[in-house]
Amino acid sequence: MKKARPFRRTSVIPGFGFTLGFTLLYLFLIVLVPLSGLFLRASMMPWHNFLATVTSPRVLAAYRVSFGISFLAALVNMVFGLIVAWVLVRYRLPMKKLIDALIDLPFALPTAVAGIALSTLYSPRGWLGQLLAPLHIQLAFNPAGIAIALIFVGLPFVVRTVEPVLQDMDREVEEAAAGLGATRWQIFTRIILPHIMPALLTGFAMAFARGLGEYGSVIFIAGNVPMVSEIVPLVIITRLEQYDYAGATAIAATMLTASFLMLLAINLLQRLGRERPAPV
Repeated sequence: MKKARPFRRTSVIPGFGFTLGFTLLYLFLIVLVPLSGLFLRASMMPWHNFLATVTSPRVLAAYRVSFGISFLAALVNMVFGLIVAWVLVRYRLPMKKLIDALIDLPFALPTAVAGIALSTLYSPRGWLGQLLAPLHIQLAFNPAGIAIALIFVGLPFVVRTVEPVLQDMDREVEEAAAGLGATRWQIFTRIILPHIMPALLTGFAMAFARGLGEYGSVIFIAGNVPMVSEIVPLVIITRLEQYDYAGATAIAATMLTASFLMLLAINLLQRLGRERPAPV
């Protein structure tokens, strides 16, 4: 007589129910509860006050600065992060371990320290700033300074997401394409780029998200001029210092919603890139 098959399949790793419950509880307490409180506090405002707060000229200018420069910095990191990852994977370099450590430095460096270092370097009296001052080029205390700070903190995200994909890529496919007469540009655009594009978009999304929420490294080099170089996190901090908690939560909720929608669009593009077959 055959034994009845068990209702639940045994797993190689035990404790699936416990770990799943703990994960959901952790996600609920750490992520969902604070975000729900944020939207709940913002929803308590009258609708006309909410619109007046999030569409004031100063706040709209801060939105343009934060989203625009974060997007631009993520694009720059997308290009140069790919180049850095390519060099680290495909070439033998002296002091490669040191270069690896320097790439990870923005992860470990406190953001305030990074901001002070960048402002010291690029201010008109800094080491590089004083060389650019005679050319009437100023890279600090303006939107250019914000871009420099966001490029600095966002580069490791792209490098570390693309690097393992390049390491696992089969070099024989490239050699076969070269043997069939493909040029280097054709090999890169038709074989390598479609393979690494999902990882590249992931790095772009992570760098973009980090740039949107960055505060410590930006305020020291941005200049923080309203309507010119003021970022949204600084506007929120200013509202909190003025005890305008409702206005701060309204701006934060709008920023969070816009950020989520943009990251969702990027993830959808990434998924489409995975499902689309590579061109031949």
